[in-house]
Formats: sequence, structure tokens, C-alpha cells
Amino acid sequence: MIITLTPNPSIDATLELDSLARGGVCRVSSAHREAGGKGINVAHAVAKAGEQSLALAPAGADDPFLTLARAAGIPVTTTPITGVVRTNTTLTEPDGTTTKINEPGPELSRAESRALVTSLESNVAETKADAVVLAGSLPSGVPEDWYAELVAAARDSRGEAIIAVDTSDAALIALGRTLDADPRAPLPTVLKPNAFELGQLTGRDGVALEESAERGDFGEIVVAARSLTALGVKEVLVTLGGAGACLVTGDGAWGATPPPIAVRSTVGAGDSSLAGYVMSRVRGSSHQDSLRTAVAYGSAAASLPGTGIPSPTDLDIPNTHVFPVT
Repeated sequence: MIITLTPNPSIDATLELDSLARGGVCRVSSAHREAGGKGINVAHAVAKAGEQSLALAPAGADDPFLTLARAAGIPVTTTPITGVVRTNTTLTEPDGTTTKINEPGPELSRAESRALVTSLESNVAETKADAVVLAGSLPSGVPEDWYAELVAAARDSRGEAIIAVDTSDAALIALGRTLDADPRAPLPTVLKPNAFELGQLTGRDGVALEESAERGDFGEIVVAARSLTALGVKEVLVTLGGAGACLVTGDGAWGATPPPIAVRSTVGAGDSSLAGYVMSRVRGSSHQDSLRTAVAYGSAAASLPGTGIPSPTDLDIPNTHVFPVT
């Protein structure tokens, strides 16, 4: 069982445009509306792979988000809130350019945030979850360092569950600050930043990290990620868009390049990568094979429209190449 928690889920509206003209009239060639948010997307990919998953999220009983999630076959358990799930709008152009417009989402009360933590703890214990994915931005009303509390809540009494975190900006920086300042803080097993987020975590120039990866040089990515494994994080999976991904553990570092694809929408690609990686690790696959699966999943997602969540049949494993990085 893979459980995900999305503290700030969304309805993802994706509009495919012939061209984007600021201040003008834009013609939409197709439109998609899907239940989204990082953890929701991960749970969706796991479910499409035929594996057991459960997505936890805050939402009202009549929220349109729930209707979309159930229609997509995503197993969802919600914590009731008074606010309405936000809508995030993505504009995609024929050359693959993606513009995202994200709403802030509802504000959670103290009682609602406590109930969400309780739901996480009880579902991890009841299902004996193999992995827990904590992902996405934080809603208003919770502290910036809330992910540290969520990691502690996800840590089951057996201490066996893989715990993965994928967030950004203030929430990510606060988590990194907690890990650096408190050696007793519960650690995630996996951190999944992109290059820019890795820069946020480690105080480096994220743009420069991304540019070096695009040139095929993953060395600086590895150096930055090793500062996180030195704190006790076991696995750092850095997604790098069209350049692929890099995985750094205490035992080694590997890069992976994606198969050739025609990019349609990058929304959900990183989430699909994380889903592929966690599923592979739960199955007992090696770090190298798990990285290969992650990149194949992310590439397949980018070739699909909207928040394209791939199935195993969409993957191009043979043309996803993994190599050691020193």
C-alpha cells in the first residue's frame, strides 16, 4: 500500500492553445479538468499501475474535486474542511511551452489541520503502508515547518515505511532548516527536488544547477545532493526535466537520460517520476532500476496532454539510460 497526503489539492484545468498572446484573444484547441495536486497524481499513477494506493486530502463532501477524483478511479479519503479546493490553470503551447497559474487554496483551521494529521497517522497504521508520499504546497493556516510534523506522523511504529517528500519554496526551505538544526528530527527516506528546489535546500544557485544538467554535467547536482545525504536522508531523487534525473544515496550516485518524446505537457511529470520511483523501491528494485523507472514515468507523462498520468504500457524502459556519476 502506498499512501499519499496532499495538503493543498487542486482541480487542474489544462488549456491547449495554438498560441499565447498576452492581452489578446487566445483560442483553445482542447481543455481538460482533472483532480490534481502532487500526492493525488502519485496515487493516480500507482492505481493505474494496478498497485494499492490511497490519497489523503482536505476537501468538503460536495467539492467538485472529489467528483473528478472518483471519476478518474483515484482512491481518496478526505478530511472535511469548510473551504473549497483551488483550481490551477495550465496553458500549453504547441512547442511544449507551459504556463501555470496556481490559486492559493483554502485556509485550514487548527482543528482541520489536526484532523488531517490524525487521518495520516491512523491510515498509515491501519494499512501498514509500505510507503507514504507527502507532497505539494502547504495551505494557508499551517506553519511553514509543517512538513516536519507530517514526516513524524507518517513514521509508523515498525519504522519500515518509505517516506518521500516533494515540496518547494518556503515549505521546503523550512524542512531543510529543521533537518539541519535538529539531528533528532524524523527524516524522510526520499527527498525529490528539481534542480531549482535542490538549490533552495542547499543554498546553491538552482538555475546554474539546472543549466549544468542540461549540458550533461550532473557533477554539481551530486555535490549538492550529498549535503542532504550527509544529514541522514537516504535517497535524493533530483528530477531535471528534459535532461532526465539524478539519484544520490549514501552508497552512490547515478544519472539517467530520458527516451525521445514529443512534449505535450510537463504538468504532473515530476509527480509521475516520484510514483515510478516509489513503486519500484517498494517492489525491492535496485536504486539504478528505480531511477530508470522514474525517468521513464516522467517522460511518458510529459508526452501526454493535461495532467497526463501514464500507465505501465506507456513507458519506454529500454530507451531510458542510467549511468554512474562520480
